[in-house]
Amino acid sequence: MFFASDNWAGAHPAINERLLKESTRFAAAYGTSELDRAIEQRFNEIFEREVAVFFVATGTAANSLALASLAKPGGVTFAHSEAHVIEDECGAPDFFSGMRMSPVPGALGKMDPKQLRSRIARYPQDAVHHGRATAITMTQATEVGSIYSLTEIEEIAGIAKEHGLPLHMDGARFANALVQLGATPAEMTWKRGVDVLSFGGTKNGCWCAEAIVFFDPEMARELPFIRKRSAQLFSKSRFIAAQFEAYLQDNLWLDLARHANAMADRLRAGLEASNSARLAWPTASNEVFAVIPKSTAQAAEAGGAKFYDWLEPHDMPEPVAEHDLLIRLVTSFATEPQDVDAFLDVIAAG
Repeated sequence: MFFASDNWAGAHPAINERLLKESTRFAAAYGTSELDRAIEQRFNEIFEREVAVFFVATGTAANSLALASLAKPGGVTFAHSEAHVIEDECGAPDFFSGMRMSPVPGALGKMDPKQLRSRIARYPQDAVHHGRATAITMTQATEVGSIYSLTEIEEIAGIAKEHGLPLHMDGARFANALVQLGATPAEMTWKRGVDVLSFGGTKNGCWCAEAIVFFDPEMARELPFIRKRSAQLFSKSRFIAAQFEAYLQDNLWLDLARHANAMADRLRAGLEASNSARLAWPTASNEVFAVIPKSTAQAAEAGGAKFYDWLEPHDMPEPVAEHDLLIRLVTSFATEPQDVDAFLDVIAAG
């Protein structure tokens, strides 16, 4: 019963097989192999336009280097107050970009457009002492399991364009959001106004595969140097490309995300029907947040369940009682129905 994180899951067999095949041959290094080039072209097909793609190792690297490519001296980046780039990346986006993060509040992990406008207004372009508005970053799916609708993405993008700011999307769980919306990759990104995307594969069945995608290749002119300087240019980058080849083939990536989301739906339904637990707030991706008695949490852990305690967000709908605990449960491509049912049985017995 592993619900601590989708990072705990292994790699999908198809991806392992492709890595094994790649390990037996020679190929040009530093992103110049035929496979690297072929996967770059595959990204063009997926996003229905010419894009610039850069492979990196981690989601933190993807976010940090993407924002570094947009940086200006004295720059300020706007993100939800509880976004991963603010809460869980040890200041890496600030470090690599040289910019500060300005937190924007909003319900269910999504930036409130009115609040975003207000925050941007604090940093006019000539504000030498305060710094200047430079970029906006949004998380899709969000840190609390919600998903921006296409209309909501477009509204945030519209604010970005009004102020001449590029819009970055942290897509660590990009596939989970995509299948939930029933949209195409193009519809959820550049057609809505997104300029740069951190495209995540690791949480959804890859071993170690992330990419930075620029929807206007001209915006990516500095990224090769930024990536090299930050030690993210792999000599054998074809092993990232090989993972993406298997991941994207026959829409495997979408099937894996659908499965993870379906397991989360099963978990949500069981918790909603429970007499000993409640959903903390509505979610739509593969993350589920629940409030359970501390004694039940201890029993679940003793029974082999793995999950994380979670800090209450600022807009927690109903405060957690002293004898209760807020927990996060994350499903993955490797989660099985019996895992979910076993956890629900433990909760019911607790």
